[in-house]
Amino acid sequence: MTAVPVTRRPGGLQAFKMVLTGDARGPEPDPRVHEGYEWLYILNGRLRLVPGDKDFELRPGEAAEFDTHTPHWFASTDGKPVEFISLFGQPGERMHVRARPKPS
Repeated sequence: MTAVPVTRRPGGLQAFKMVLTGDARGPEPDPRVHEGYEWLYILNGRLRLVPGDKDFELRPGEAAEFDTHTPHWFASTDGKPVEFISLFGQPGERMHVRARPKPS
């Protein structure tokens, strides 16, 4: 897996462009935990994401977020590379996403 920092500021939210080769991980999940909160946005390819007891396939344009204290694992679903943006935040931090425009 290749991780290229998008930002270099110390502390706070960290952004990375990730490229996961298709053969980077085996087909069986090996979940891990760590400090923080993570958001993923798929740019290209298909990503299998297993947070806790759930199992998702994410495609380009789809996103996911989860507390990284939840055991999680991800890999390519089809053996091809996957490109995605990953944002890591502090524990308890949440992204503010506006679902609809503010009324004018």
